[in-house]
Amino acid sequence: MNENCNPLHAAYYADQAVQLTVEVVENVQLARDTYRVRFACPSLAASITPGQFVMLRLADMQDPLLGRPLAMYDVYCDASGAAVGIDVVYLVHGKLTSKLARCAPGQRLEVWGPLGNGFPGQQVDHLIMVAGGIGQTPFVALGKEYLGRQAYGDPPRQNVSAGKVTMCYGARSADYLAGVEDFRACGVDVKISTDDGSAGHHGLVTDLLHAALDESTSGVQIACCGPERMMESVATIAAQRNVPCWVSLETPMACGIGICFTCVAKVRQDDGSWDYKRTCVEGPIFAAEKIDWE
Repeated sequence: MNENCNPLHAAYYADQAVQLTVEVVENVQLARDTYRVRFACPSLAASITPGQFVMLRLADMQDPLLGRPLAMYDVYCDASGAAVGIDVVYLVHGKLTSKLARCAPGQRLEVWGPLGNGFPGQQVDHLIMVAGGIGQTPFVALGKEYLGRQAYGDPPRQNVSAGKVTMCYGARSADYLAGVEDFRACGVDVKISTDDGSAGHHGLVTDLLHAALDESTSGVQIACCGPERMMESVATIAAQRNVPCWVSLETPMACGIGICFTCVAKVRQDDGSWDYKRTCVEGPIFAAEKIDWE
């Protein structure tokens, strides 16, 4: 039987994922309630691509029992340039992340991945990344890849490039902005908005998106991650401007490998109907026009 005839088939099952017990290399605070944890995992770091994620839990602890989905922020490399580990950025919100924030170098984590489909690799003139809150986490790697600063995947993805990469980054206030210098260091043009006006534009991140689109005439693509209402607004703008847009859904997950069906999202089909798709194996990246936001 052709596996594609199976209604439960998905192209990104976790067949190639690895499960590892790793040690924390570094765990540092980047912004208010926001941390970056680094752990060594050469096999996983060599294969993961921007937009994919890992499930992470604390080793030797049963509470919480389930792992949490966290997007790859970036890989880190040894002196030869080989990827030897992964950085993950997380917001402290709940039991696992509260305990994770207290982990010191040498403490152990359990991770499995890479999971999900990741952002498509394409050639564009201008990549505009739109992030709200903690939604900036997958975009350092994506920006570096499109600007030719780092290769990802095994084998490395080919023909991925952009003449310009812009990051429209919105946060509640200046103290929640995390990793801005990481983006600028790899050549990304960062535009900031805050709800309270404490940094950058006083207003919505979609205001920045309109301005960035006004500066581009063709060959534009949008990648978006953040609160659902923000992503819906970005999807609407992209449709009005006839610009391709990819969104990274942040649907709560329990297993991360397509078994439990807790992370489903309503996705439009080619015939105009909709069906539930599992964010962990059929996403988390979807074409924005396919999402039923209601």
